[in-house]
Amino acid sequence: MRRRVITSLALVLIGMPAIILGGIFYFILISIFIIGAAWEYVHMFHAVNSLPGMVLTVGGVGLILAARMFFPNHSGTVLSILVLLSLAWHLLSYERGREQAALDFGATAGGLVYIGWVGAYLLDIRTLPFGGWWFMLVLPIVWLIDSGAYSIGAAYGKHKMAKRLSPKKSWEGYAAGIFTGVLAGSFFAYAYTNFGNLAGQITILKGALLGLLLGVLTPLGDLGESLFKRQSGFKDSSQIIPGHGGFFDRIDSWLWGAFIGYYYLRWFIL
Repeated sequence: MRRRVITSLALVLIGMPAIILGGIFYFILISIFIIGAAWEYVHMFHAVNSLPGMVLTVGGVGLILAARMFFPNHSGTVLSILVLLSLAWHLLSYERGREQAALDFGATAGGLVYIGWVGAYLLDIRTLPFGGWWFMLVLPIVWLIDSGAYSIGAAYGKHKMAKRLSPKKSWEGYAAGIFTGVLAGSFFAYAYTNFGNLAGQITILKGALLGLLLGVLTPLGDLGESLFKRQSGFKDSSQIIPGHGGFFDRIDSWLWGAFIGYYYLRWFIL
């Protein structure tokens, strides 16, 4: 736990300037996490003899992020081209004798869409008006949901939530995460409208509803990554972040949180 806390503080010190400055600095920060997660994703599949294309998946995720950041009107075209290139590549792979090429294509396309396209919503949030503040609303709620669920689940969890996917997760922890999300959403909405730059932008009630929505749905991101890890036999996606595992371990809930937060803000706030 001590190493985990120290690493978290170091990540905050590194990440906060990029979040505040935005632009290329923020793009680099988010790209490191998402491209790193794509690399880990491919390795997890390779461990069970599924062969998504490393260059296609990792490089393609990078191209999707760049397109969403700098050429958003063409990002759908970039994704479509990458999916078609992936199919062409795996067609050649089958012709060369790879019997599982169709499944390999599914893994490649899945990585492009799930990690690349969905992950790019982490960039989209920052490009909204008051984007830095919205990032610091949505993502800290997700982080506190994870912490609340872990703390209460570890101490009081008795009823297993997903025995096969994640045996340590409990319904008690899940409920605590939802409760934490509502409190966090209310608190940040109040704090940012009264002491930050979001005056008149979001009410406490809308902050609480955002926290509720994130609390209910973002645990599916964690369970989703658990699915990949269980299939591959990995405990963590990697050990690159001391005390936290890998990049994918860090962003699994962020992917859902960024998508949900972005559209909640677009539809109900902005």
